[in-house]
Amino acid sequence: MTEFRALVVNKTGDEQVSVNIEPKTMDDLPGGDVTIRVAYSSVNYKDGLATVPNGGIVRNYPFIPGIDLAGTVVDSKNSRFKEGDEVLITGYELGVSHFGGFSQYARVPADWIVPLPKGLTLKEAMAIGTAGFTAALSVKHLEDHGLNPDKGTVIVTGATGGVGSTAVSILAGEGYHVAASTGKESEHDYLRSLGAREILSREDVTDQTGKPLQKQLWAGAVDPVGGKTLAYLLATTKYGGSVAVSGLTGGPKLNTTVFPFILRGVNLLGIDSVYCPMEERLEIWDRLASDWKPARLLDDISHEVTLDELPDTLASILKGQIRGRTIVKLG
Repeated sequence: MTEFRALVVNKTGDEQVSVNIEPKTMDDLPGGDVTIRVAYSSVNYKDGLATVPNGGIVRNYPFIPGIDLAGTVVDSKNSRFKEGDEVLITGYELGVSHFGGFSQYARVPADWIVPLPKGLTLKEAMAIGTAGFTAALSVKHLEDHGLNPDKGTVIVTGATGGVGSTAVSILAGEGYHVAASTGKESEHDYLRSLGAREILSREDVTDQTGKPLQKQLWAGAVDPVGGKTLAYLLATTKYGGSVAVSGLTGGPKLNTTVFPFILRGVNLLGIDSVYCPMEERLEIWDRLASDWKPARLLDDISHEVTLDELPDTLASILKGQIRGRTIVKLG
């Protein structure tokens, strides 16, 4: 039997978990009709939550997390995929209830698999990963609701994170005037290199007044933060504008009123990348491989770590210490 390495999270007590690199065999993998030799995965905030007690992600232990993977098919019982095919997966139950991408091999249902689009390498696909896919999905939904560069400034919150960095790059490449907010003063040059024209502090985009309507500033917003930041965005978005929310690093609670919606026609767009329909998923990945491919994806937005370095990286993402995207090399 092929032996390989994987990151394993195990429960060691009521309030404790362990995170270790362990040997596994093919018999340890869950059911599925396609087996993949994983070349790369990536690190998302949800992956960090999978490694802490009461993170709300892992349901059964021991468990292999990792909500993204890209690699090569080594065995398939589904006619749509054959040995040697390059593929990727983001979302569904991968890394949540089904062993994920922090493993040198994975076995998955064929219905979760996206063929690697022309224009992307396996490494680039994971430099984008769930976070970049979520950013692109946010931009698509904003444009589906009427956003275009002539409408005015688009703000991206949490802009140095994976979703934020990719959103800034995509929007700037499409000709939008992008304002980026961050709590990291040291990263202003990084955001400008991605195309941001304005930089705001975290305090600038946190609601301090409690007023349901404030000065109209934004034609649209990409928000992976939520909480008080989302309340501020709703109060300051222009008439008919939209806010695409995809995260809760600022907290899950939202203190707002109906006024932005009924007096300014603001749209609050919920972005779910986990169960995004496959037809739309394929469309988004094709765009990420072409006109929406982030500039300097492997040079500025992403960096690479090994499987052995992964435990420390997962701890860092929970502390807000990761810039852009982190690729995990498994092959």
